[in-house]
Amino acid sequence: MNGLVLGVKGLLSFLSAPLVGALSDVWGRKAFLILTVLCTCMPIPCLKISPWWYFSLFSLSGLFSVTFSVILAYVADITDKSERSSAYGLVSATFAASLVTSPALGAYISEVYGDSLVVLLATIVSVADVIFIVLFVPESLPSRRNTGSVSQITPNEVFNWQSADPFGSLRIVWEDKLVLQLATIVFLSYLPESGQFSCFFVYLKLVVGFSPEAVAMYIGLVGILSVVAQTGFLHCLTSRFGTKHTITLGLIFQLIQLTWYGLGTQYWMMWSAGVLAAMSSITYPSISAFVSILSDKDKQGTVQGVITGIRGLCTGFGPALFGTVFYLFDVDLEDEKSTGGALSLVAPRKIPEKILAPTRNESSWIQQQVDRAAAFDWQFIPGPPFLIGAMMVLFALLINSTLPHTPTPSKYFRRSSPSLSRQSSDTARLLSSSDSSPHC
Repeated sequence: MNGLVLGVKGLLSFLSAPLVGALSDVWGRKAFLILTVLCTCMPIPCLKISPWWYFSLFSLSGLFSVTFSVILAYVADITDKSERSSAYGLVSATFAASLVTSPALGAYISEVYGDSLVVLLATIVSVADVIFIVLFVPESLPSRRNTGSVSQITPNEVFNWQSADPFGSLRIVWEDKLVLQLATIVFLSYLPESGQFSCFFVYLKLVVGFSPEAVAMYIGLVGILSVVAQTGFLHCLTSRFGTKHTITLGLIFQLIQLTWYGLGTQYWMMWSAGVLAAMSSITYPSISAFVSILSDKDKQGTVQGVITGIRGLCTGFGPALFGTVFYLFDVDLEDEKSTGGALSLVAPRKIPEKILAPTRNESSWIQQQVDRAAAFDWQFIPGPPFLIGAMMVLFALLINSTLPHTPTPSKYFRRSSPSLSRQSSDTARLLSSSDSSPHC
């Protein structure tokens, strides 16, 4: 059910994100911030009303729960190109921080006070979010409508109902080579990332043998390092190497960590891979900054919508991909409640015990590993989906190597002209290298 719901929501997000972005380019960001946040949070109170209402609204909310594309376009409106990578990193870092704090907080409140209070508090936070946008978030577009502005919106730049085509995302991707390259990179990198985070913490417990406390510490470490990576570390890399090469570094980090997750047989390898996973979180904000720097100001919402739509599609299909591969390799990530809470690998026709490491406080580690050698032989690759994800990221690296260093004329990206020659030169410096920029 969860895979079906996420799949439907991801598909709807993919189809609607460019449309919402294009509408925000013409009618303003604030109204669509309110709409997207409201639709994203709307299903929450239905958790206590009816599960079917919740699942239905959660699926349909994909049509407008594309807040990221509007936020990134908003950030592009109010920042200079030189500041954009850092600004996008800050946006992604706050998202990572919420992923660290909210699950632990929700689990604690649920354990102490019950699920009803969790739903109530989540609903209150959602309403407060909408109220905050209404009262305190200014509109970003009027500053671009001033007369004499380079980015002034002309009367011809109005919404065309042809943009309402639900397959507009596919058309935009196929019409522009650079959009196609960036969309493919996002798809190949975010698909394994979304699949990984849908099952990885269960994988750590049931296959690797992490205790619940160790998993909680792992989540905290990865989350904190992700915040650091997407703020200070991202700024340093962008200043030193440029946006394009920062994307390359992020993909390399992701390739190594997925390979370690797939082949790792030691605790230290899992912890090291977690550090690399945090470092790889710089990829998406770097791609968003790359898109924003190259895009015309009146196309920010549309192009960011395409990238966000691809990400939404991956959110739906990533868990399905990893679940299918685990199933094909007879790895059932299901906690056997009948064993008194013991964490074990449930593998039909195989020895139902962990194949990589014992739980805490177990002794004679070397002897147990020798005894389990036969059980380990049948599954030489402990995490097959992670290796498949690593191959996808390798293809993303190859495509990333073909990205241009300078903007080229296209329908959605900045056009070169004599009057903008210096601007194009600055853009090229931001994308590829910035030797004249201040280093960390």
